[in-house]
Amino acid sequence: MNEVMAQLTARTSTRAFTDEPISEQDERAILEAACQAPTAGNQQLYSIIVARDPALKAALAHTCDDQPFIARAPLVLVFCIDVRRWWRGFGLVGADPRDPGVGDALLALEDVMCAAQNAVVAAGSLGIGSCYIGDILERREQQASLLGCPRYVVPAAMLVMGHPTPGQLARRKPRRFELEGVVFENRYQDPSDEDLRALLAQKEGHTADPDDGFEAWLAAFCRRKWNSGFSREMSASVARTLADFTYAANGTLEEPAATADATPDATGEGKAR
Repeated sequence: MNEVMAQLTARTSTRAFTDEPISEQDERAILEAACQAPTAGNQQLYSIIVARDPALKAALAHTCDDQPFIARAPLVLVFCIDVRRWWRGFGLVGADPRDPGVGDALLALEDVMCAAQNAVVAAGSLGIGSCYIGDILERREQQASLLGCPRYVVPAAMLVMGHPTPGQLARRKPRRFELEGVVFENRYQDPSDEDLRALLAQKEGHTADPDDGFEAWLAAFCRRKWNSGFSREMSASVARTLADFTYAANGTLEEPAATADATPDATGEGKAR
C-alpha cells in the first residue's frame, strides 16, 4: 500500500486540536489543493470562506447544532455552492442568461465536495486533522446571513481543521461496509432483508442475530440520526434552498415568497424583481 492509500485508509475525523496553529504556508497549500480539484466544465462552481473572526466561529458552532469544538478549531473553511459568479458574468456581457436551476445547484454541489475532499487529503498529508460539519446545511437563512451569502451562493460543506491531540490520533476508526455491500457491477442490487441486516450489522461489529443487540442498536440509531430534530431541520432547510433554484413545469423560475434578488445587469449588481 503506497503512502496516499495508507493515508486515505487511516484517516478519521478530528474534533480535538492542539494549540499549534496552522501556518500560513500550510493553509495556502490546503486551499490551493482544494482549487485543483475536478470541476464541471472548469467552472469552479464554488467559493470558499475562511472563517477567522472568533465571533463568527462561535456563531457557526451554535448554528451547527451547538458543537463548541468548531469555535476552537484553528482553521474553519466553509465551501459554498456558487453559481452566482457565472450568472452575473454572463449578464455583464449581455448574454441574457437564464436563471440558475436546481440542476446547476446540484452540479455545483459536486464541485464543492470535490474541492472539500481535496482539502481533506492535502491537510492529512501535512499532519493536519479535519472534520466535516454537515450541520452547515441546517438553519439555511441564518448561515447565509452569518456568511454574507446572496442568492445563488449557498453554504454547503464545512471543514474544521487543526493538529490532532494524542487522544484523537489514538481513536479507532469507525467500521466501513465491506465492498460487496456497496459496490455492484453494471446494475444496482437491492439486498434481501437478511443480507441488509447482515450489512448494517457490520457498522458496530454486531451479527444480525436479534439476541446480539443489533435490533436495539439500529432502532436507537434511527432515533438519534434519521428521526432527530436536526435531521428534520436539515431537510427543511435544503428544501428552502432548492426553492431558490426551482423551475415550474413551464420552464420559468418559481419565485420564492421572501426572495428579493435579481437578474444580473451590466453593473453586475442586479435589479430587484
